[in-house]
Amino acid sequence: MLLLAVAFIVAFVLLLYMVSPLISPKPLKLPGAHVVVTGGSSGIGKCIAIECYKQGAFITLIARDENKLLQTKKEIEQYSVNDKQVVLCISVDVSKDYEQVENVLKQAQEKLGPVDMLVNCAGTSVTGKFEDIEVNSFERLMAVNYLGSVYPSRAVIATMKERRMGRIVFVSSQAGQLGLFGYTAYSPTKFALRGLAEALQMEVKPYNIYVTVAYPPDTDTPGFAEESKTKPLETKLISETSSVCQAEQVARVIVKDAVQGNFNSSVGSDGYMLSILTSGMSPVTSITEGLQQVVCMGIFRIVGLFYLGSFDSIVRRCMMQREKSESADKNE
Repeated sequence: MLLLAVAFIVAFVLLLYMVSPLISPKPLKLPGAHVVVTGGSSGIGKCIAIECYKQGAFITLIARDENKLLQTKKEIEQYSVNDKQVVLCISVDVSKDYEQVENVLKQAQEKLGPVDMLVNCAGTSVTGKFEDIEVNSFERLMAVNYLGSVYPSRAVIATMKERRMGRIVFVSSQAGQLGLFGYTAYSPTKFALRGLAEALQMEVKPYNIYVTVAYPPDTDTPGFAEESKTKPLETKLISETSSVCQAEQVARVIVKDAVQGNFNSSVGSDGYMLSILTSGMSPVTSITEGLQQVVCMGIFRIVGLFYLGSFDSIVRRCMMQREKSESADKNE
């Protein structure tokens, strides 16, 4: 009886693997494709642009700093695979004026053709205790991290629907899967991208358009270095529980998942566990992916509770140390 049950499970799993490719999206071909990357002048955005360019894509870089854009353009052009490839640079703030964003993307499409893949990578971060963060920082982060992804996506979606093809990538963060100490301004903006992505995917899937949400961990970028300067002690100690990834590694994973049409994109074992734990009602692009979520959810929840307990311990310990220090200062 036991052998029969094992045989049935094995046969079921093999069947899933056989059927899975039949329901998965057809991969996007990057050679000759037009890829737009916002926030593409540095960090993960720049590395995504380089990775796509290496595979023969035409690139439109969008960022605010024109000088950085021109420097990045020269760097990317070193990786050309043919003489026809082009890197177009556009300096604009994607979070302020939708009409301006719409106009510059129309210009980009007039020069390089319809957008095949849009990578929303523009973003910024502010860390600190909730009561210490300036109120306008909450507004600014929501504008840059959320609306800065809404506007470019809104500007290209109609053309993608007409062509019955396209990829839209939202670069969130592991802080968009798990709220952590010090990220009360940042995390909500990254959580918002998940909701946008789920709703948008349901709308555009019939048009053969696929949305990807990327959840990179701490990544060695200029933005991360700047963020680290203002991190509270608790945030730093919690961050030490995971390693810092290289931007090139993260970019390769995001591009691969976007091309395949995967909804979730994560890096490393921690990223995989978080994606399973937070899968909820998010769409899947293969039966195999859904099966993994069902099988692994329970055990990963146990591991997750252990992590949460250790994080709470760090916060309590820091609070007690701070209170002791303040008490000692008063007694002097």
